[in-house]
Amino acid sequence: MTPQPSPEAGAAVKAADRAHVFHSWSAQDLIDPLAVAGAEGSYFWDYDGTRYLDFTSGLVFTNIGYQHPKVVAAIQEQAAKLTTFAPAFAVEARSEAARLIAERTPGDLDKIFFTNGGADAVEHAVRMARLHTGRPKVLAAYRSYHGGTQQAINITGDPRRWANDSATNGVVHFWAPFLYRSRFYAETEEQECARALEHLETTIAFEGPGTIAAIILETVPGTAGIMVPPPGYLAGVRELCDKYGIVFVLDEVMAGFGRTGEWFAADLFGVTPDLMTFAKGVNSGYVPLGGVALSQKIADTFGKRPYPGGLTYSGHPLACAAAVATINVMAQEGVVENAKRLGETVLGPGLAELAARHPSVGEVRGVGMFWALELVKDRETREPLVPYNAAGEANAPMAAFAAAAKKNGLWPFVNMNRTHVVPPCNATEAELKAGLAALDAALSVADEHTV
Repeated sequence: MTPQPSPEAGAAVKAADRAHVFHSWSAQDLIDPLAVAGAEGSYFWDYDGTRYLDFTSGLVFTNIGYQHPKVVAAIQEQAAKLTTFAPAFAVEARSEAARLIAERTPGDLDKIFFTNGGADAVEHAVRMARLHTGRPKVLAAYRSYHGGTQQAINITGDPRRWANDSATNGVVHFWAPFLYRSRFYAETEEQECARALEHLETTIAFEGPGTIAAIILETVPGTAGIMVPPPGYLAGVRELCDKYGIVFVLDEVMAGFGRTGEWFAADLFGVTPDLMTFAKGVNSGYVPLGGVALSQKIADTFGKRPYPGGLTYSGHPLACAAAVATINVMAQEGVVENAKRLGETVLGPGLAELAARHPSVGEVRGVGMFWALELVKDRETREPLVPYNAAGEANAPMAAFAAAAKKNGLWPFVNMNRTHVVPPCNATEAELKAGLAALDAALSVADEHTV
């Protein structure tokens, strides 16, 4: 679609936004949100007609891009048939969505509890684990993000937790593996894996195994930096959970539904958790939807005992119809395979080439359509390009990098010292190469701040 400029309409949208919309994670007087006129596929555009290649996939949820006609049609058809219905009833779209999801989850994760998004999926997974075990504590990693609701934000390990952390929710944080910035003085992936597992088991021992309900991990951490865990780590966590009777929860809200080149990132590691959360890519965010996939042993806990939790819109028909259409589109069009193939042949090699040319790139890491560039001031010392959790003037180099990317028609996803590269999973080779070219130009700006 060719965008038609309409600056006056854009000004009206912006004025209404600034007058009435309260934005998340923002100082309201300091933001200047772009007024978006439309979107299609891997692109969106503003009211001036400027098009941007979206390397953020929205917030890592438009796995099939914007406005896929088959999913739009499915929502329209469902709205004409049955717009909404209470969650206590069996509804075709809800049942079919659950079936399609269960067909793709690993192991025996065959029961699906629907939520409205990822954060409340995490809330319910933790509640299920605590009720199943009768234990209070949850272990979660630093360098993680699990959602903005009260329990989910306490579980989160990044700075967004700090202002919301009540320190009363039974959460204990530990270090997960990340060789580039190892907390274990490791020099190899094998060392990092072994030492991270030893650290986790020591944490379990000192917290008291009989007090720990769950260990929750993002299978591949997302906004914290897309740190693909080393071989053997998730299997080792699975073994520790089995050893101490702890529920293993994998958060696949970002990594699920094709993002890593597999239906679920757990498939990359051959690991089955007891509970798995999902959202975002399940229907590309076209209608809010999330959920928890339960193993049989967790589901059996509530066979004769009511589960004390629910949501008015659990399994909303419009959202579930969008999920059915999205999953079918992904299967029919080979979207998961596309993410895997282009990740291996275009994105991975292309980002490695950029790293070789730009001193501001300390590391490239990722899989499928899920990548990050670690930006540094000094490659030798690995000093970050800006300080941890920088803001204002301290964050100026990252702000300059982001501005340069936008100037070149690329909308970037920047978080602290990283730029994430997360295009739609059905992006084309040509779109990826265009995005890499724009990144190349923007990284030249970041290079100006290196030593």
